[in-house]
Amino acid sequence: MKIHNVAQGSAEWHALRAQHRTASEAPAMMGASKYQTRTELLSMKKTGIVPEVTAQQQRIFDRGHATEALARPIVEGRIGEDLFPIVGTSGNLLASMDGATMLGEILFEHKLWNASLVAQVRAGQLEPHYYWQLEQQLLVSGAEMVIFVCSDGTEENFVSMEYRPVPGRAEQLVEGWKQFEVDLAAFESEPAAAVSVGVSPESLPALRIEVTGMVTASNLEQFKAHSLAVFDGINTDLQTDQHFADAEKTVKWCGDVEDRLAAAKQHALSQTESIDALFRAIDEISAQARAKRLELDKLVKARKVAIRDEIVISAAKALQDHLDKINISFGGKVRMPVVKADFAGAIKGKKTISSLRDAADSELARAKIEASQIGDGIRANLDSLRSLAKDHAFLFNDAQQLVLKDNDDLVSVIKVRINEHETAEAKKLEVQREQIRQQELQRIADEQAAAAMAAEVKPEPVEAPVSQATKPAAVRQVAGSPKVAPKPTKLEARVTDLEALVKAVAAGEVPIAVLTVNWQALDDLVDAEGSEFSMPGVTLEQVAA
Repeated sequence: MKIHNVAQGSAEWHALRAQHRTASEAPAMMGASKYQTRTELLSMKKTGIVPEVTAQQQRIFDRGHATEALARPIVEGRIGEDLFPIVGTSGNLLASMDGATMLGEILFEHKLWNASLVAQVRAGQLEPHYYWQLEQQLLVSGAEMVIFVCSDGTEENFVSMEYRPVPGRAEQLVEGWKQFEVDLAAFESEPAAAVSVGVSPESLPALRIEVTGMVTASNLEQFKAHSLAVFDGINTDLQTDQHFADAEKTVKWCGDVEDRLAAAKQHALSQTESIDALFRAIDEISAQARAKRLELDKLVKARKVAIRDEIVISAAKALQDHLDKINISFGGKVRMPVVKADFAGAIKGKKTISSLRDAADSELARAKIEASQIGDGIRANLDSLRSLAKDHAFLFNDAQQLVLKDNDDLVSVIKVRINEHETAEAKKLEVQREQIRQQELQRIADEQAAAAMAAEVKPEPVEAPVSQATKPAAVRQVAGSPKVAPKPTKLEARVTDLEALVKAVAAGEVPIAVLTVNWQALDDLVDAEGSEFSMPGVTLEQVAA
């Protein structure tokens, strides 16, 4: 926050406010002010023309400043710190605080004592008219809370509450000012409309009829011509508040004309029994007055309904155009959810065209602000999906639902899904590797078994025993020399190989089928050599079983 050394209420302060969007204007910008409409604020910012302060308003302002000064020491005594009025800005937002502590952690805002606000403070629930100002003060200053006081400057009439930032409101306020800037750029200021007072057509000349046994004097023909001309000139194309006011006044005037004509006719009847021409003229004029009265009455009612419908339809179309622009910014991947706007409810009870339009425009601005907030959140989530899940897009076919989540929640979902997917893929890969390893072991075992079965096992010829005396001297064993170890037989070699094979099978490194095949080969070799099988802890019967 940038603090400005200007006194509140000074010319410098007013000049600074004109260049910024102020906290006191925030309720009107959000369409929640009791004293200024959003349209009036747009007009004031567009033209720079600030309504003059009336004498009555000035008296209220002066009283407010006086009670604020009396209430400040009460608050200081309760919090144990001094409070200093400050004016600060952050970007194009400005806030004038009635008081702030030295470190700026606590703010003070004072309002004049009134029963309605006192009830809100005691309940701890402020209307938007009040809390939007406080939200902007907190946003600009970065303070933790505002001590909101309603008093008349005395301890007896003094109530207060602590207001802290409500999650989501600051973001809504920022979006509100963004939408206000857009609307301000397109705003066309119109002259202030005066209060519409109905004007009926010019008065008709007094109808004078004198009769004896016949009409002796009458301006009936001139009266008739003038009356019909006036009726033809009555406006029936109702577009503005002035038109409606004129039409409603004319309806009453036509009724008066009918009554006066009836009275004139009755007066004439009292003077003569029958004057046909006089009566026909009077009846014709009376019929014209009645027809115009009924026509205008129906037009007033029909046009009011039609204009209300036009305002509601126009506002709904403007909101849809705003949503379409946001959808385009998503690149066609997702769409905005439904943003509800109650335009019919907003204009309910409004009487004038200007109030109808202002109410609809305020509801339109509120809906646009909400839509823009949602759109910003969706764009942030789309960025997260693009950056974190660019290689795993197939895991997020429900993106339409995911982008409506809080961004932190979405990031968690992305990480969990990717982690689960990668874990599952790693398990699949491990299973495939194990299958390949087992297939390779099986292939090796099959090759070994096939080689063993293909080998022919033939007994070696038995040589006749040779006496020591007949052996050559070169090979005759010398007495006392060490014995030479006999060469292992094929059976002994096979037993050694099979012992290692048994251990491999027990360790799960070789399929049992290989052992069975080799045992069969060993059994055949035992039979051929006529020897006894011997391997510690292992028998042919065990293998066969």
